[in-house]
Amino acid sequence: MKDQPTHRYFCAHFLHHRGRHNASTRAADTSVTPHGWGGQLHRSPPRRARPRLLPAAAQRAPHKMAAPTLSRRCCRAAGLWGALRRARPPGTRHVHERPQRARGAKGLLAEQCERGLFQEVFPAQGADEQLEALLEPGRPPVAVYCGFDPTADSLHVGHLPAVMALLHFQRAGHTVLAVVGGATARLGDPSGRERAREPLEAERVRAHARGLREGLGRLLENHRALFWPAGGGRPLGRAELLDNAWWLSREPLLDFLCGAGGRLRMGTLLSRQACQARLRSAEGMSLAEFLYPALQAYDFLHLHRHHGCRVQLGGADQMGNIMSGYELVTKMTGTDVFGITVPLITSTTGDKLGKTAGNAVWLNRDKTSPFELYQFFVRQQDDIVEKYLKLFTFLPLEEIDHIMEMHAREPEKWGPQKRLAAEVTKLVHGREGLESAKRCTKALYHSSVEALEAMSDQELQELFRQAPSAELILEPGTTLLDLCRKANAIPHGPSGYQKITDGGVSVNGIRVTNPETVLILGQHILKNGVSLLRIGKKNYYIIKWLQL
Repeated sequence: MKDQPTHRYFCAHFLHHRGRHNASTRAADTSVTPHGWGGQLHRSPPRRARPRLLPAAAQRAPHKMAAPTLSRRCCRAAGLWGALRRARPPGTRHVHERPQRARGAKGLLAEQCERGLFQEVFPAQGADEQLEALLEPGRPPVAVYCGFDPTADSLHVGHLPAVMALLHFQRAGHTVLAVVGGATARLGDPSGRERAREPLEAERVRAHARGLREGLGRLLENHRALFWPAGGGRPLGRAELLDNAWWLSREPLLDFLCGAGGRLRMGTLLSRQACQARLRSAEGMSLAEFLYPALQAYDFLHLHRHHGCRVQLGGADQMGNIMSGYELVTKMTGTDVFGITVPLITSTTGDKLGKTAGNAVWLNRDKTSPFELYQFFVRQQDDIVEKYLKLFTFLPLEEIDHIMEMHAREPEKWGPQKRLAAEVTKLVHGREGLESAKRCTKALYHSSVEALEAMSDQELQELFRQAPSAELILEPGTTLLDLCRKANAIPHGPSGYQKITDGGVSVNGIRVTNPETVLILGQHILKNGVSLLRIGKKNYYIIKWLQL
């Protein structure tokens, strides 16, 4: 089990299964799409201040956890409050019919609980009233942060829920702080790990951190340019890209230990499930790993003092670290702060998607092409695609309902999967990346000569990443047999000849069975000087013709 408060907030449990609502409410529904000008993206250096210790009377202990009131608030916003109002023993669940969604104005928390993006909110006692009031429209914007450790130089699909949560806060007008863990990555987060991470050298971490900041910047810019049209009445919130190495590397060790270290309790840190599991293991746990939650907690304190941050976002496996940050901030400042977790993305076998498991789908183009990212989402099964549409897109829930209804009538069109793939690819790689993914799809799966001719050299290399390539000079009378042998695509002798006559060779998607066929410009050689040679079903060769 992962660290968690006594009462967990599974908002989606109550809101995912929607019951019936009266027909008049449904008929009166309208879908509202927010508009506004794009927020500015800042990369500002940190301002530094010494931790200030409040008198003992002003220091506050963490809230005790109360009944799951946030779940009730979310359900009330969805028209389900009456069914949940009756008190029930802790740990029991209330079964609901599937109502239609009660539409109209919803708070940010209720809306994201309904989408399944927000899973747990901590602390329980303040979530129902204080956090809801803090995020009310019309109030001053709240600063929200999420951290991303640069254990690699690229984000991956497993990071998308946290990124989407930041973007939803930004769309609501709040300030979002994307923090790259240039300092904490050198220690390694022990959460969910059976053994210590391989240590990363400082220069490698700095290079990875630059890659993550660039990737986060692209996502923020694509969202502003493509998903938030200008000219509306509500502005997009401000976004900042930060690196915790900017402040942690400057904090003297003794100052840290005497300040933050004096407020964090050993018993609490030792009680974390991640810590307990590692201490019982044969390898044990290093002091560096043990101090990771303390440094992440200090990030929250620093961001609160210098940026007014009140909310921390993290994956479902980060609740223990979030609780440490809450404890430190409330004790040292007396301010109410909050933590929100988002779901983990897992494979069909239940493994968390990421670098450690070896199943990462990267968001950088040099690691995973737009075509590969597009196909990853196109291949999602029906039992998960609706959930992903809610998590990874900004489509209104009513539009997602309609997409799924159309899919039930015409499942062979794979409508939800294609829409999901298009929305995510556009967010990650921009409009040109989406067009590239579609061109590659048409060329590979629909044998489109037009798509092949429009593809750039980069797209060809991305599409046929493992395919051998060759540069040849076209001589008069060059035949298909000559081409196959020069490209080392078939064996010499009768067996290679027979491979062609048996129909096992195609050029640009067209099967050719006569080995003596002379290559023709515009048919076997495309306008961009490329031939795509396929041997059998899966063996591709990219031929680039010179001196045409």
